[in-house]
Amino acid sequence: MIGLLTGSPVLLAALAGVLGLCFGSFANVVILRLPKMLEGIWRREARTTLGLQPETEAAINLWRPGSRCPHCGAPIKARHNIPLCGWLWLRGRAACCGKPISPQYPLVELICAAMFAASAWRFGAAPQLPAALAFGWMLLVLTAIDLRTQLLPDTLTLPLLWLGLLLSSARLFVAPGAAIVGAAVGYGLLWLVFHGYRLATGKDGMGHGDFKLLAALGAWLGAAQLPLLLLLASAAGALVGVGLILLRGHDRRVPIAFGPYLAAAGWLLLLYGAPLSRLTAAL
Repeated sequence: MIGLLTGSPVLLAALAGVLGLCFGSFANVVILRLPKMLEGIWRREARTTLGLQPETEAAINLWRPGSRCPHCGAPIKARHNIPLCGWLWLRGRAACCGKPISPQYPLVELICAAMFAASAWRFGAAPQLPAALAFGWMLLVLTAIDLRTQLLPDTLTLPLLWLGLLLSSARLFVAPGAAIVGAAVGYGLLWLVFHGYRLATGKDGMGHGDFKLLAALGAWLGAAQLPLLLLLASAAGALVGVGLILLRGHDRRVPIAFGPYLAAAGWLLLLYGAPLSRLTAAL
């Protein structure tokens, strides 16, 4: 079977895409539940600190309770939870109450499938492939959470950082020295930008989660890729920001999440770092 996959990049990419649909379905669970879980932890800690009685509301986790309709609370049947197919079968409407199902569910599943397929096509049946799949999945989840809540949870950014440092010992993407320096420089760069902006304006320009995300990306990519990563992320963020202001009248005082642009640039550089470096050098 391994020999068949090694000799057929198309089959490997197709199987990775199907796997991506399944992991995309789980990504939706994490995207929706993790912020609520963290909020519950923060509330409990705050009540304990203030000496208040604990809340009686049942805590949720990634496994319990089972999937329910966000509109009427009815349990979702297993056949309606099949990645992408369930949404298409129901034509985007809940089977229990007929109300619209958020397009986030199929969109995240499709993006995850495309990322998995692209990673398989790029790395083939090599040791880098499982690492690239984990990298892309975590970045997708972080992107969606940041867009929804403007949070980059430590429960995702720190494991991503440590995994990058650990994998550098096997030199899958970069050497250990490059990973360590990349993590330190990644955190330090945005730390300096943050404090410089605050000194100049008296305002916070970004959240601390962005520091940790760039540190994690530095651990995976090495310090040498960080200038290009920041260039790509900043250019994309600026274009989207200007577009939102001009086309949708976005209030300039309302911050725009920067994490998704860091994540997208980091993923592209892991897969296509050398061609992108040559392209930017030529420009």
